[in-house]
Amino acid sequence: MAVKSPPSRAGGGSASGLARSSAVMAAGTLASRLTGFVRSLVITAALGTAVLGDAYTVAATLPTMMYILTVGGGLNSVFVPQLVRAMKEDADGGEAYANRLLTLVMVTLGAIVAAAFLGAPLLVRLMSNSIARDEAADSVAVVFARYCLPTIFFMGLHVVMGQILNARGRFGAMMWTPVLNNIVVIATFGAFVWVYGTSGTSGMGVGTIPPEGVRLLGAGTLLGLVVQALAMIPYLRETGFRFRPRFDWKGQGLGRTVRLAKWTVLFVLANQAGATVVTQLATAAGEASGKEGAGFTAYTNAQLIWGMPQAIITVSVMAAVLPRLSRAAQDGDRGAVRDDISRGLRTSAVVIVPVAFAFLALGSPMSTLLFSGVKLEAARGIGLILMAFGLGLVPYSVQYVVLRGFYAYEDTRTPFFNTLVVAGVNGAGAVACYLLLPAAWAVVGMAACYGLAYAVGVGVAWKRLRERLGGDLDGPRVVRTYARLCGAAGPAALVGGAAAFAVTRSLGDGVVGSLAALVVGGSSLLGVFVVLAKRLRVEELDALTGLVTGRFGGGRSGVPSR
Repeated sequence: MAVKSPPSRAGGGSASGLARSSAVMAAGTLASRLTGFVRSLVITAALGTAVLGDAYTVAATLPTMMYILTVGGGLNSVFVPQLVRAMKEDADGGEAYANRLLTLVMVTLGAIVAAAFLGAPLLVRLMSNSIARDEAADSVAVVFARYCLPTIFFMGLHVVMGQILNARGRFGAMMWTPVLNNIVVIATFGAFVWVYGTSGTSGMGVGTIPPEGVRLLGAGTLLGLVVQALAMIPYLRETGFRFRPRFDWKGQGLGRTVRLAKWTVLFVLANQAGATVVTQLATAAGEASGKEGAGFTAYTNAQLIWGMPQAIITVSVMAAVLPRLSRAAQDGDRGAVRDDISRGLRTSAVVIVPVAFAFLALGSPMSTLLFSGVKLEAARGIGLILMAFGLGLVPYSVQYVVLRGFYAYEDTRTPFFNTLVVAGVNGAGAVACYLLLPAAWAVVGMAACYGLAYAVGVGVAWKRLRERLGGDLDGPRVVRTYARLCGAAGPAALVGGAAAFAVTRSLGDGVVGSLAALVVGGSSLLGVFVVLAKRLRVEELDALTGLVTGRFGGGRSGVPSR
């Protein structure tokens, strides 16, 4: 017999607070993602999707991978509950703990940057053997990497300061400051295009890009992260927090935090191991295909578009929920934990589910429009990869929410073992696609396997969290919401996709045809989805509509309270 959970909290105030916090964060994340996408377009226009573009992409990916592999996972998931605990239990409201943590992270990241800088050639080889074998490509990638790798330090600094603000109920700064980073990088690559022209007009490659051009792009990439991190300082000062280096780490509770974080480090190690396999195989498949839009740069561009709804909606909702979720877990209120997880799943699903179907139906015109600056072959290839990613957005989002439940209980071991499953399925799927599919289709298959891996992971994570909460995870209500949303989004995608196909058959898939297909197909999809969702009585859609209407019409609204 399932153990009955404690009664849930009253939802009115907490729900409206969640809505306000999520809206602020979603607005900041939307601005960040949109400017980030412009950044990606400018980078692609400057460097193209061939070897030079891959060399920069690999170098720019390295800092994020190194950061996540070392301290990033712990900072993102472990330290918010610890900061909340310190604020609740320490006489100084957790300020000394935060200063010790910030000092420790800065020292650790400084050492990591030094080691990574020296090992840049090995890191490039780890990411892509095909680039490392090409002397000119390897040389350019290593120089790019040595400019990019110091950003590890500033990534960590930004995250720690952001988590300190989040624990104090200030959510906006962490989402808005990346816009400054994107603006700096856009300006840098814009200057590069101004001087040298686009990749299409200049024909520039790894053997012809001038050293001063490499220095400009590398320095601009580093400067963007510096600006992003330093922009957090005024927000911290507004809360009364003052950074004072503290090296009295022993006996202050950081050891417990590090022990918790070790499982998160292993978590991201498993995750990044799967990502490294995909990177190696995608670059090799792109080279073997001899086509643009069939390799690693196309994969990352498609994944960037695909991940935007997750970052704007799901991450914003759960970042606002996590401090409250942590308090509920510490208080032993399983009913409150259950309700927050359920609310996070259902609230995010209203957007995530139809968008996932929209990627499947409209991925091709979306990519040919957005990447009209590159060759049509490359843009079409990105579109096919985006369509393959499509429906995987649903389990990817669900997995993110469910794992926050374990982190609220300071359980980092379970997410690690769950990620072993995801990484194993993803890596095995990528290898199978590389070996069994034609080179031109291998990366498309890898994108589909990415979503499949998270679907398997959700099944494992859901079962374990339900057991943790005494057998009650509000499953019937959550499943009912997702089933109704899929029931509305599936037919809508068929109608929208057919409409878009008819337009491109008539007007072609150039800029005009793609734009028209996207407008007609997207409008058809949205209209059919809303009508069917209302007929299927998706109450979360009504709540979201009320929230939007209330914000722009002056009314009161909120997400469901339970």
